[in-house]
Amino acid sequence: MPDAVPATRILDFFRDGFEHTAWRLETRREYAADQSSEEYKAFLQGVAPPLDDDGPWFTNARAQTADGRRIERVRLVDDPPTDNQRYLLATAPSNLAAGEDIRYLYRSEAATLGLNDVGDFWLFDSRILARFNWEDSDRRMELTTDPGQVLWACQVRDAAWHYALRYEDFIGRVPSPM
Repeated sequence: MPDAVPATRILDFFRDGFEHTAWRLETRREYAADQSSEEYKAFLQGVAPPLDDDGPWFTNARAQTADGRRIERVRLVDDPPTDNQRYLLATAPSNLAAGEDIRYLYRSEAATLGLNDVGDFWLFDSRILARFNWEDSDRRMELTTDPGQVLWACQVRDAAWHYALRYEDFIGRVPSPM
């Protein structure tokens, strides 16, 4: 297994990197990849993002979930949400339509659970932990199968998932993403 996967190859890793579940914790207030897109800039001007059903991520997610794999996430959200968090709320229907299960947890509640400063990561099949290295100019996912680190990630996942709200329940509690 490689020690790291460049962010530009994440989709390749998703095609072959897990058998059953891919679970992500998103903790950042802003993501440069979103902010550099024309769609994000239009969103800030009040233009609703279109439903994306044929992009590479969504095509792959549909194929993975159609095969019975689960792709799940918990996103930490500030109160009020940042512009980038509002954008992610507005684009979530594309992810949901592709078969992902996205849940939300207010950052303040995450802090009471000790989850506020754990950083973004993916957990694959409860055996591979992929942490994002946002400081590296290559933006890599650093992979490990170290049992202690994987156990820690499983505990974070279980706590976050238990308290997080489904998109359908959460969206009614926040001001309109637009």
